[in-house]
Amino acid sequence: MLSDLVGKILDKISGTGLLATGLLLLTAFVSALVAYWRTVETKSWKEFFEFAIPHEAITHPSAKADLLFWVTKKALMPFLMLPAGIVFVTAVGYATNWLFSTLFQFQPPLIEGPAGPVTVLVFTITMLLAYDISYYLYHVAQHRYPLLWELHKVHHSAEVMVGITKDRVHPLDELMNRAWDGLIVGVCFGIWSLISLNLVELTVFGVNVYVMRNILMMDFVRHTHFKISFGPLNNVILCPHWHQLHHSTDPRHYDKNFGLLFSFWDRLFGTLCVPKPDEDFKFGLIDRDVRDYQSLAGLYLMPLKRMWRHIARRMRPGKPRTSRSSEGTRP
Repeated sequence: MLSDLVGKILDKISGTGLLATGLLLLTAFVSALVAYWRTVETKSWKEFFEFAIPHEAITHPSAKADLLFWVTKKALMPFLMLPAGIVFVTAVGYATNWLFSTLFQFQPPLIEGPAGPVTVLVFTITMLLAYDISYYLYHVAQHRYPLLWELHKVHHSAEVMVGITKDRVHPLDELMNRAWDGLIVGVCFGIWSLISLNLVELTVFGVNVYVMRNILMMDFVRHTHFKISFGPLNNVILCPHWHQLHHSTDPRHYDKNFGLLFSFWDRLFGTLCVPKPDEDFKFGLIDRDVRDYQSLAGLYLMPLKRMWRHIARRMRPGKPRTSRSSEGTRP
């Protein structure tokens, strides 16, 4: 059983996945080095590794829960991750392709032959924009609607950030996010298939769009304690430090910095909050039952139980609805 579990995990990081993992680890190492160099005056390799992998963080119950959650999701439920996103997006893409080609009576693609570098570049940019606005809208909904918030609380329940905290996402939440991606991203992909590209594989520059997006947005790094800022580039790209503010328990930071890769969505819709340089944050939830989210069973089952309570409460005739704030939950 253990060998099968290890085999499944190794299979997930083989081939192109191994390249992506290597880039991720390299990015994390460089980010830790930059953060350490800016923070500490007297420098040594011993202190660097203590800074990069603090003992109090990796031994925290939240970090242990992150590890168990990551292992079980990667090993037992791979069909809820990247494959599901590709299925939803390509399904909507095919439907969009068929609908437009049928309505306007033409045979795609409009541009014959292989796509040139300019076409691939524009395709890459539009797909990344489509993915990003799709995530932004879903992320806002996660904080606004109680049922979605109960699932999203799994991610916000982390009390320390250890990189793999990025995958502290309930499987049902992740599946719903992938399905939502199918709407905006699928339509965008379907339109592109009418113009030039074939619906063969969901890639940009030969790399899976989810992998490329995660590398660009430094998803691993922004779920650490490294206060990385991009300077003037912060106006375009959401830096790790700005995303760490999103996890803060300070009420001033609630419902801020929803962006995934790009920061201009938050600026455009009024949800941007710029932290002070080197500002520290306390992470987690302020719920009465916050401790229940620091176990494997709690991460999987607590959201479902609480969702059922919301549904049951609404089904009772004459029963007034209870707001999230009155239940003691982080808004």
